[in-house]
Formats: sequence, structure tokens, C-alpha cells
Amino acid sequence: MEKIPTGGTSPISSPLGRIQFQPSTSFRILTVLILCTIGVLCQYLSWKTSSIPREVPTFSHLVEHCADTKPIPASEFHLRQQALAEKLHALGGAAYIAEPGANALYFANLSLAQWWLSERPFLLIITPILQEQESHNGERVAITPVVRSQVLILTPQFEYTRAKLLHIPTSSNVTFIPWAESESPYKAVVSALKKRHRGQMPKIFVDEGSRFFIVDGIEQISKDFIVENSPSEIQALRESKSSAELALLRCANEVTLMALREVRRHLYFGIRESDAKALILQALMSAGLKNVDALVLFGENAALPHGSGTDRQLGEDDFALFDMMGSLHGYYSDLTRIPSKHLEVWYTVHAAQSAAKHAAHRGVKASEVDSAAREVIGSVGAGQYFTHRLGHGIGIQVHESPYLRGGNEALLAIGNVFSNEPGIYIEHQVGVRLEDCFFIDEQGKPVLLTAGVGGQAASPWNP
Repeated sequence: MEKIPTGGTSPISSPLGRIQFQPSTSFRILTVLILCTIGVLCQYLSWKTSSIPREVPTFSHLVEHCADTKPIPASEFHLRQQALAEKLHALGGAAYIAEPGANALYFANLSLAQWWLSERPFLLIITPILQEQESHNGERVAITPVVRSQVLILTPQFEYTRAKLLHIPTSSNVTFIPWAESESPYKAVVSALKKRHRGQMPKIFVDEGSRFFIVDGIEQISKDFIVENSPSEIQALRESKSSAELALLRCANEVTLMALREVRRHLYFGIRESDAKALILQALMSAGLKNVDALVLFGENAALPHGSGTDRQLGEDDFALFDMMGSLHGYYSDLTRIPSKHLEVWYTVHAAQSAAKHAAHRGVKASEVDSAAREVIGSVGAGQYFTHRLGHGIGIQVHESPYLRGGNEALLAIGNVFSNEPGIYIEHQVGVRLEDCFFIDEQGKPVLLTAGVGGQAASPWNP
């Protein structure tokens, strides 16, 4: 075998036979210049290609889909307050107390957006009041006591005028309890309840989301009352959704799916996760949704259910996970889609999602719905890669009770709304999650909130 010369000498084949060529210094310089020029030219062409103006997406037409939806009417707030008052009376409760937040929003249209929490207590108080009511039966007149709801607001005295500007729908006037900076707000609460109940109702139920110093402050003053966390009977009032709530949830989820389909048309190889996220957020906001957010993950980044924090570019062999949400008049959507080349994994997750939906009926345990999805994924040996609960309740909050998880013995009821989001996550390889929300209808059957726009994904290419 002929030995290749060293020291910069290289054999070059020629029609004239094998000759030896020793490149000169000038030739080396010329070669370097040519290579550099080619490199710069390639970078320039790459820049020019990436900077070619793309279609500027517009999603303004999406706003039409939910344009006719209406917020929860005042009459429904009246019914909620009445149902709470009756439940309180049955449980021996003098009052239900909550800070601004999800439950205060549900019962009195009092959200964190309207009144941010501070060190100064600002509280919603709903209390049951017994009133006498006449009923006529022929010539006889019977007087019977009936339970009515009364809404009170504890407010710092210097905020009294602003508090009165809040829109709190009630069937009677709101009673405001102002407290001065030199006074105890908790003493003001207890004094107001004593006047109304005089020991007849021994319990004060405090919303489970209230801060500890609020609960502790009321408990230290309440010598004549027992202070407890809000019981499950009260929490259940919010879990069963009304027709007005379902209408908002349905439209929010439908337009979220429509937004995803629009954004999919604007994806291209090389787009970054952050740019794709900007597109979906733009689409959700254009659709009229508020409080929008999205998780966008490409390729193996989706193997971590909530992402890795990198900003990966979309490659030809990558899949794309979109987990999106937004609110419509205070009620949330939650949807996940993932086009993928990992077909076996995708269809396994799809089958698990279908199995869970078919298992979800009125009277079925929440844990059994979770198990239905796990059985499908476990049957292909991937059970260890389904690492989170199947789903959660959704409404005023994106995540609320009841939850579809192992160990939850709660029975599904008419009006319950859940996410159904099984997944398989194999780190450094693939992650697939599919999510749709459904509710239990009057017949006790599961109905997808997105049924009006196609519902469950049909394939990785048809979300």
C-alpha cells in the first residue's frame, strides 16, 4: 500500500497519472479565503431565507364565536346565596366567610381582580336569616319560618366608599361593616354575627382558601362560636355547574380548540417554542378570552409534563405539544393537543382518554375513571410513564375539586365538569398528553365541551 505523504503533501489523481502536489503558501491563503467567503455566503443566504416575510397571522374572526355569550346573571347569584344560606342553616352555621377569590367570585361576584388581598382584612360574609312567611290555606293563615340569605362585607373604614362601588348582586341590600385602623376587624365580624344569631347558630365556616391569620384572628375573638373550615357540603355547591356556567365553559373550550387549529397553519420548521407560544396567546386573546396562558413544547421537551425551560426549535422529526387555557366571563378553558410522529404512543394515549370518558357517568367513583385510563396505558407496558392524575374539576378556577385521581371516592354528579388528560412521558425521548374537558349531563352521561367543534382529536394531524 502506498503511503500518503505527510508534511502538507497529498496525492491527487490525474489523467496523467499520480503526481505529488505541494501547495504553496499563497494557495493555502486563497483556499482559506474561498472557504470563508462560502461560509459568509451561506450565513447570508440562511439569514435571507429566515428573514423572508411570512404571512402575518390574524385571528380576529375568532371573536365572533363567543360574541353572544353573557356573563352569569344576577338572578343566578341570588340562587347561589340562597342555596348557601339553606345549607348553613342545616349545618348549624352562623356564617360563611371568604376573602376575595374563587369562592367569593362564585357567591358574590367578588374576585381578586376587583379587590387584591392585603394585610387589612376585607371579607365576604353570608349568613342565614330566619324570616316569618305567611301562607294561606283557605280561611287559615299559617306563619312559618323561612331561611333567607344576607350578605355582609367587612371593609377597612377608609376603603368604605370604594367598597360600596363593587357590584355585588343580592336579593336584598348589602350590609357593610367598616372597621377603623385602631379597631379589631375580627371583633367587628363577631359582634355583627352575635346580633343576628344570639348563640342559636354555634359555627362559623371559613373558606378553605383563606389565609391563616384571617382564620386565627376570627378564632381568637369567637368565644361564642366554633370556627371551622368550610365543609364538603358547602364546597359541593360549586362543583355542580348550572346551564349558564356550562354555556360559558363550552364556548371557552370550543374557541380554544379553534384557536389551536388556526395557529397550526402558521407553524414551520425552525420556529421556536416561544414564538409558537406568542402565536397561540395572540389567537386566544383575539378570540376574546382573558387570563390566557399556554405551555408549548417541542420534541423531547414534552417528556416533562410542565416543560424544561429551554426554547427549542421545531425540527422535522419533532412533535409539538400545546396546553392552553383562557377564561370567558370568569370561566376557564383547558385543552391539550400534540401532533406526533410517535404514533403508537399517541394512539395509546388517545385510547386511554376514550376509555376514561366512557367510564365517567353519574354515580361512578372518581378513582374508577382514573383507573380506566391507567388500565389502557398499563396494558402496553407504559404504566410507569403515566405520572400524574387523570384530571381535575374546572370552572371559575382552572384546577378545582372534584379531582379524577386514585383514592378519590367521591361520586360523579350531574353538572360536574372535568378535564380528561392522560399522558405518557418517557424522559429524553417522547411525551404525549391529550386533554379535553367534559361534563355530566342531566342523563348522567359524559358530554365533551368541545363537541360543537369536533370534540376529541381524530389523529395527530387532525386536532
